[in-house]
Amino acid sequence: MGLKEKIAMRAAQEINDGDIVNLGIGIPTLVADYIPKNKSVFLHTENGLLGVGPTPLPEEIDPEIINAGKLPVTALIGASYFSSSESFGMIRGGHIDVAILGALQVAENGDIANWAIPGENILGVGGAMDLVAGAKKVIVTTQHCTKNGEPKILPSCNYPITAKGVVKLLITEYAVFKFENNQMILEEILDDTMTLQQIKAITPANYTISQSLKMLQK
Repeated sequence: MGLKEKIAMRAAQEINDGDIVNLGIGIPTLVADYIPKNKSVFLHTENGLLGVGPTPLPEEIDPEIINAGKLPVTALIGASYFSSSESFGMIRGGHIDVAILGALQVAENGDIANWAIPGENILGVGGAMDLVAGAKKVIVTTQHCTKNGEPKILPSCNYPITAKGVVKLLITEYAVFKFENNQMILEEILDDTMTLQQIKAITPANYTISQSLKMLQK
C-alpha cells in the first residue's frame, strides 16, 4: 500500500454511518475505496452528484460520470444528479457532514491554505472556500512534507489562507493531529519507524501530545 492510500484508509475511519461527505481532489478521492461496506455513506461532488461509488475499473469508466476534479467516478444505485448551483446550495446550506480536503499548508491553530502558491498560476479557488465554511467537519489529508522536504504543518501559513481555524483533524502518512480550541494535539503516530522526536523534527508547528497517544506497534 502506498503512502497516499494509507492516509486515505485512515481518513475513511472518521466517516460515520449516514454521513454526507465531500471528497476533495488528490488523496481525498482515494477515501471512497476504503469506506467499510457496512456503512451507508453518501459521497457528494460539487459538479452535481450525490452517491459517488468506488473508483471505476478501466472497463467501467463512463466519460460522462466524473467528479469536480474531472476524474472518472462510479455512481451507486440510487445516486442523484443535479446542477452545480444546487450542489453548492447543499454546501452553503450546511448539509455536508464532512469535507475531506488536501492542503498546501496547515497552521497550528487550524488555518488551512489549499488554493494558491505565491508566484505560480492560479487555476481557480473551486469549491474549497465554500466547503471549509459550510461543512460541519473539515478533515485534511496530506503528506507531511512537500516533495522537496519542506514542512507543510507550520506555526502559521505563509501561503494565501483558504479559511481560518476550520481544520478539525489532520492526517498524514506519519501522524494524526486534532484541533481543539485553536490548539493542535498529536493523537496518533501512524508509522512504526517514527519516534516522537522525529515527528517533531519535521513539524515546526507547536502542538501538545495527547495523554492517550496511540502508536503503531511493530
